[in-house]
Amino acid sequence: MSREADAAAVIVGASGGIGGALEAALIDEGAFRTVHGFARSRSGALHLDLLDEASIAAAAAHVASGPEPRLVIVATGLLHADGKDPEKALRDLDPDWLTRTYAINAIGPALVAKHFLPVMPRAGRTVFAALSARVGSIGDNRLGGWHGYRASKAALNMMIRTLAIEEKRRNDRAIVVALHPGTVDTALSRPFQTNVQPGRLFTPDRAALQLLDVIEELKVPDSGKLFDFEGKEVPF
Repeated sequence: MSREADAAAVIVGASGGIGGALEAALIDEGAFRTVHGFARSRSGALHLDLLDEASIAAAAAHVASGPEPRLVIVATGLLHADGKDPEKALRDLDPDWLTRTYAINAIGPALVAKHFLPVMPRAGRTVFAALSARVGSIGDNRLGGWHGYRASKAALNMMIRTLAIEEKRRNDRAIVVALHPGTVDTALSRPFQTNVQPGRLFTPDRAALQLLDVIEELKVPDSGKLFDFEGKEVPF
């Protein structure tokens, strides 16, 4: 990353595999004066629960009291939990699970944007990025299944597009994007790694560096789009 000596970076979901690796990489690179790592499992000023808007607002207020945040990454996601797997067919649809999936994958990142974008600078390059997924691409969906995960990530992608349009009116150099990290060896993907092609299962550390490289190369016209770990645009 280019040096932002007087700025801050923010990672939401820093207790996860990718989020933790992003936080560690940013600290190691020393490009930012301050790196804030928020997570539901952390306490005090670093506690942030996507299901609790008050905690998101408090986290944003904490960041606003220090160096300006020029990079915010939402590194969160829900694919399976508590014995519940992604749906394979219509018969598996469950309203409670769909609600939870949307809450974590789409509504939570939108609320992070609601509270964090206003505390980012109104001038100069800024990046707000949220981890999405290629399976959330409507144009790239050829297999079906995983209904809630696909639909919630598609909703996130649309939110990114609309947020980018609004944020451009506030700062014409702001970049708001969704990022597909590929298949990363974390708890989220572990039950589904069997068919991953050789060389396409990334460690969290490698995934973090790839994502930061993509962020480094982003330009203002890229705002409102979805990019994969190689910097290639993925159709919404």
